[in-house]
Amino acid sequence: MPAHNLATTAVAWYDANARDLPWRSADATPWGVLVSEVMLQQTPVSRVLPAWLEWMARWPTAADLAADAPGEAIRAWGRLGYPRRALRLHECAVAIVASHGGEVPSDVDQLLALPGIGAYTARAVAAFAYRQRQPVVDTNVRRFVARAVAGAPDAGPATTARDLTAVAELLPEEPELAARASVAFMELGALVCTARNPRCVDCPIATMCEFRLSGAVAPAGPTRRPQRYAGTDRQVRGLLLAVLRESDGPVTRARLDLVWPDADQRGRALAGLLADGLVCEVKEDLIGLPG
Repeated sequence: MPAHNLATTAVAWYDANARDLPWRSADATPWGVLVSEVMLQQTPVSRVLPAWLEWMARWPTAADLAADAPGEAIRAWGRLGYPRRALRLHECAVAIVASHGGEVPSDVDQLLALPGIGAYTARAVAAFAYRQRQPVVDTNVRRFVARAVAGAPDAGPATTARDLTAVAELLPEEPELAARASVAFMELGALVCTARNPRCVDCPIATMCEFRLSGAVAPAGPTRRPQRYAGTDRQVRGLLLAVLRESDGPVTRARLDLVWPDADQRGRALAGLLADGLVCEVKEDLIGLPG
């Protein structure tokens, strides 16, 4: 299958079918793109969209966030989950102001040097914000390329150098078109070439797809058993953070004791929040968000 045909077909489909998301708009800033990519990690678009809009209204630039307290970033994160992302995003904003004059860098190596920015996010910002030719490889892209090119039902458990090479080989040479191809592959993987029950009849590259041409059938049913949340330390951490987010200031340990009956588990969850820097002990028996 010629790479050019796959990329141009995917881009044409994307132009007609892409979701209208604000971080994809022509006036989206590199900072807005970076915030969206951090928020979208392990979190669906439906939950990210309102949080992103509120975040960008409050902190439209990295400098705006850097000037505010890290605890406010944690408070604004709300129930997006994995709140350490909020802390890393604040640290990232501080580094952008200190090292890059408040402008999100366009160089992948400089992006990788920012707190909390990994290989995927660095390439995503370079491609989507700066229209560079970069192989942007997430789970959806890996699955789409594995099926379309390799004829495999799915990709392996983690992104490898081989995945980056496989995607790079599919990208057009022209940077703008390559950037659109990257987001088109991602959208196809998210909406059409799903892990279970892919919508092959709606796929624009169905006649080129090696997996479909092989006659193989993708698995049906749930991809994996959902992780248990109720009763876990993660739930208790969330309950403790909720109290602090909704409070105007620090709260007593006695107030936090009310959120969960198991003292050992509650203590373990609070110790984890303290170790992660998500909360701090203002003074003895008084806990607050970091200032």
